[in-house]
Amino acid sequence: MNSTLELAKTTQKTWQENSISKRVIYLQNLQRILLKNKETYARLITTEMHKPITQAIAEVEKCALLCDYYLENAESFLETKKIKTENSESYVSYEPLGVVLGVMPWNFPFWQVFRFAVPTLTAGNTVVVKHASNVPKCATTIQTIFEEAGFPKGCYQNLPIPSNKVAEVIANPIIKAVSLTGSEQAGIAVATEAGKHLKKCVLELGGNNAFIILEDANLEKAVASAVNARMQNAGQSCIAAKRFLVQESIHDALISQFKAAVEKLKSGNPLNNDTQIGSLARVDLAKELEIQVKKSIVMGAQLILGGNRNEAFFEPTILIQVTPVMPVFKEETFGPVAAITSFQTLDDAIKLSNQSDFGLGVSIFTQNIEFIKTKISAFNEGAVFINEMVKSDPRLPFGGIKKSGYGRELAEDGIKEFVNVKTVVINKL
Repeated sequence: MNSTLELAKTTQKTWQENSISKRVIYLQNLQRILLKNKETYARLITTEMHKPITQAIAEVEKCALLCDYYLENAESFLETKKIKTENSESYVSYEPLGVVLGVMPWNFPFWQVFRFAVPTLTAGNTVVVKHASNVPKCATTIQTIFEEAGFPKGCYQNLPIPSNKVAEVIANPIIKAVSLTGSEQAGIAVATEAGKHLKKCVLELGGNNAFIILEDANLEKAVASAVNARMQNAGQSCIAAKRFLVQESIHDALISQFKAAVEKLKSGNPLNNDTQIGSLARVDLAKELEIQVKKSIVMGAQLILGGNRNEAFFEPTILIQVTPVMPVFKEETFGPVAAITSFQTLDDAIKLSNQSDFGLGVSIFTQNIEFIKTKISAFNEGAVFINEMVKSDPRLPFGGIKKSGYGRELAEDGIKEFVNVKTVVINKL
């Protein structure tokens, strides 16, 4: 571990001396390698964490899109900004912090790493990545990809350590900042350790996103988006829709269409191109989800589809008559379980949506767009998507509030998270 950190430190000193225009050249190489080998990398993702192969391919393609975005925009994001003051000269420059630690999850084993590493490296830092233990081949392969793209040795390094060693790494003076994508508990641990050593951290934690469907919504489009928002990656996503809030007047019609659409999803071998639902990544995750569902049913939720577990596979499940006291409403469900709650007025929906310790994002389906725009500030979320599912996009900042964490990834905000915003003032004598 020490040799890895020392190499990262040594490399960073020379890496930051490169102009941004030179650094982004490597992103072009990354993009080319990702697209050339996307089927190979996707198969690796599917083999290790069971994501359907078509979704795994889309994940790799999204990483390539990210590279293209920063290839086109990094220079303008990080260029020195001249500020007009009474002084002879004033400007702000953006300089790298040094070596940044990334602690990454298994559910999007390529995308999560690339969206952290690409902007962080492009800003002039070097990175060491502690990846999830259940995707070891993805972890080592990603380092190989960066090396093949020509990044100097030490720019990107995989750090195969157990979770109980993360605190030791954060405490090391070589590490200047840390980015974590993971659970609320992991976020607390990382933030506590970073705070002890006065090191910046970015936390992208859990989510319990609401998906609100108003009575004037286009039901066909709302249902199609809702199914994708909940069932993609077998529901194993922090930004997945988890709580479906449906206006009473359309409740029965929505339930009927939603159930019919979910029933059509094909489960099976995730390596088959027609498989839409795979198993969860681990048996313990499926067991935890099963407990949440069973407790909610005991408390009065009505099961209208699914609910059964076979080892790590959990059937696509729909629960109705869900109330805020039930686990499937108040806790994050990391799997293909849709919890449906009805409401009468928009104010009721806003209250229910905000009735969560998390604040990552919310989707709202309505045809009265101008009116709902006046209500955006009422939602305590990092993102509001109208007539669209919540998703990450390289062009838009991504992150949450409350127990969903703090800081932002992607876009201009993301590349500036791990830089020193340096003010320079010059006066002629």
